[in-house]
Amino acid sequence: MKPVRALLLATSTSLLALFTGQSLAQPGLPAPMPRQAAPGLSGAMPSLAPVVNQTAAGVVNISTLTRSAESDNPMFNDPFFRRFFGAPERPREAQASGSGVIVDAAKGYVLTNHHVVKGATKIVVTLRDRREFTAKLIGSDPATDIALVQIPAERLTAVKVGESDALQVGDYVLAIGNPFGVGQTVTSGIVSALGRAGLNIEGYEDFIQTDASINPGNSGGALINLRGELIGINTAIIGPTGGNVGIGFAVPTNMAMRVMDQLARFGEVKRGGIGIAAVGEVTQDIAKEQKLPAIEGAVINTVISGSPADKAGLRKGDVVLNANGRPVRTGYDLRNQQGLTPIGQALDLTVMRNGSQRHVRITIETPARAQGLKPEKVNELPGTELASIPKELNRRGVYVLDVDESSEAYQIGLRENDILLGINGNYVSSPQEVRRAIRESNRFVVFNLLRGDNRIDLRARKGASQGA
Repeated sequence: MKPVRALLLATSTSLLALFTGQSLAQPGLPAPMPRQAAPGLSGAMPSLAPVVNQTAAGVVNISTLTRSAESDNPMFNDPFFRRFFGAPERPREAQASGSGVIVDAAKGYVLTNHHVVKGATKIVVTLRDRREFTAKLIGSDPATDIALVQIPAERLTAVKVGESDALQVGDYVLAIGNPFGVGQTVTSGIVSALGRAGLNIEGYEDFIQTDASINPGNSGGALINLRGELIGINTAIIGPTGGNVGIGFAVPTNMAMRVMDQLARFGEVKRGGIGIAAVGEVTQDIAKEQKLPAIEGAVINTVISGSPADKAGLRKGDVVLNANGRPVRTGYDLRNQQGLTPIGQALDLTVMRNGSQRHVRITIETPARAQGLKPEKVNELPGTELASIPKELNRRGVYVLDVDESSEAYQIGLRENDILLGINGNYVSSPQEVRRAIRESNRFVVFNLLRGDNRIDLRARKGASQGA
């Protein structure tokens, strides 16, 4: 029993030291300030209240109104149908609630999640002092689940943006948001893991994992370090009942702020490519063959002929170790760096080939629009023009030639120059196959597509776009 008691005593002592400011496991981080004890009691009471007071005013509630599915049904536009079946005279609107973070007080910019404001006909932001403002949607990016809204307000308090790259597993964090619509709530925990990807939650994934309680309504809220700095936007949870079980995910600020920059400039993230069509993971055999220092990196499986990557000299089998100064440990890291580098800017790569290291600079280019293809409209996917890919190009999929920005297809996340590879995991090679696959889908439709060099899955409820 002695070893166990010693461990418990050591743990209790270290936690007490953390909260009273006597010592910190993380050098350089300021300790939460102790508060005075109640009259008659000696000593100071440990508290995170100073950090909360510094940041909570910058975290807001976001409520949205969205049209119900029935309001899009043409049958409900028929007055006789409405009277006969007792349908409401006005389209019903659904109300949802989430959170957001003020990141620029002067401009009134608020970051939140794409899924919080998706399809909203009205966005209302409520501040901690109970002031309410109707917000303008500046832009939204379904691939990273980040959205930017703006409110016409004065006397705002912004949360200082921190450096998420400096995070370490074990760092203490606070999650601030509006879970279950009960009002602003603060929870605490630690960083459980970094660089989480491959979860199929979003198109581009580099999540911070935390055990700080994140529940429905926390989406779009703030993940804060003990300096009171924003280091993540709370986004998703894994839980069998939809509630918190200690596995929550946040988009790191290094990704969210790069997305925000493009949303503020263009209203969307304009993604290009370099001509790498497939990227794999480093195996133990590849690491040994290439004399890599670790089993890390992204293996280039396909280089498109005539592409920027081809012209720069990249070849099948090359292993990318670094991109724009950031380590590339997996294919997801390379994918994220490509997807977040604006068109026209350079991607600096460190590549290993046959045991020798080389450096390559490649400019991100706009995907070339397909020329000479016959556009076809698909009733099951209104607002889009699709085209089959000529067999001589030896590429599977269907080109998205055009997407109307007012259409549901655009709201879902489809963009011009996307290549639809499949529907619900089944390959498609013509607009006719797209029609059939959507019609045969059940409750949800998953669009498997290629955007630039990146694979993305977009999930939509069937009926949101006449089958999409």
